[in-house]
Amino acid sequence: MKSLRVLLIEDEANVANLLSEVLVDMGHDVCAVEDCEIAAVRTAKRCRPDLMIVDNALREGSGVGAVEKILRARFVPHVFVSGDTLGILARRPDAVVIRKPFFLGDLQRAIRSVIATPVMP
Repeated sequence: MKSLRVLLIEDEANVANLLSEVLVDMGHDVCAVEDCEIAAVRTAKRCRPDLMIVDNALREGSGVGAVEKILRARFVPHVFVSGDTLGILARRPDAVVIRKPFFLGDLQRAIRSVIATPVMP
């Protein structure tokens, strides 16, 4: 898999640090880490990530809300990594979701899945 620019949307500092390390070890570049919906949307516009890893419960707003706003501007493949899987699936039934805690293989498979899925016009 080629190296991707990843926007990490996660409000728990320890989880964000762990995910950042895992993503870098996988060969990706974490272009930014944001902990609230408004900052995530603003950063996605500036950073133009190839992939987003998103938690739903944020300091302010939600990960689903951030993704919905970001996708209005352009499609960005995304994986939700959250303890709140039901809240995500209620709003985005087609979402790729990994429940915390997760295994590295789960994250790798989810990333390959969303990167391999063609974007429909």
